[in-house]
Amino acid sequence: MVNVNGNIFENGAHSVSLENRGYKYGDALFETLKVVNDTILFWEDHYFRLMASMRILRMEIPMTFTMEFLEREILKTIEANNFGNSPVRVRLNIDRGEGGKYHPEKQEINYSVLVEPLEDRVYSIAGTTNYTVDLYKFYVVAPGLLSTLKTNNKIINVLGSIYATENDLDNCLLLNTDKNVVEALNGNVFLVNGATVKTPPLTDGCLKGIMRKQIVELIKKEETYELLEASVSSFELSKADELFITNVIQGIQPVSNYRKKRYDTQVAKDLVNKLNSKIGKV
Repeated sequence: MVNVNGNIFENGAHSVSLENRGYKYGDALFETLKVVNDTILFWEDHYFRLMASMRILRMEIPMTFTMEFLEREILKTIEANNFGNSPVRVRLNIDRGEGGKYHPEKQEINYSVLVEPLEDRVYSIAGTTNYTVDLYKFYVVAPGLLSTLKTNNKIINVLGSIYATENDLDNCLLLNTDKNVVEALNGNVFLVNGATVKTPPLTDGCLKGIMRKQIVELIKKEETYELLEASVSSFELSKADELFITNVIQGIQPVSNYRKKRYDTQVAKDLVNKLNSKIGKV
């Protein structure tokens, strides 16, 4: 079951118009959410990122788009799918309706909610001992505000995913126009050197990730680690003690191999435990 503008449809019973601006021009945003026991993890952060992104794209935010309204629509969709107490992955999609060429003819906002069950309630790195990444060099990310948004224009991630599959990789790291590492195909990246945990700054063009925000906040509160938000050269990857990827579905994904380099997972394990303590037992 899917939710389109508040109406519940059977999967496949509702189709997107060929005139939909999200389909034609990528004029759309989305949020990927994890829901456990009817609780949307980090919902406030997701909501305010979505609202800020809509303003940046000059979308006219409907008066009904309160945090409570969108939360009800998400939970309504989960209930319609009879997932019970299973953890759930949610995609909340926002587009600007139909009409116009590059310039929209009217300010119309559509939303849709798609859900699917997940296996893990809590974040864990168990069973992730072999995870290999490499650089994706064919296309690069342009630093700037638009690159930090979660828009429907993800063609570089699609091409990078195809490249990863063709080369027996689990993931790829994307570069920006300055040849610095900015993110992975499906999340932000962190490097560990001793007690220093480093992640690319938003100004380098990485996604303004919700899990990135949680990890940054955790590190800043810990006396054990020092956070450094600075550009990451590809040469640093071979010198790091650890490398891990973050997103709200997996939490923390440690990388085991980059070319001939093999990484440890000690800090990743510690941060996963702290992350689960932060969200509590939901």
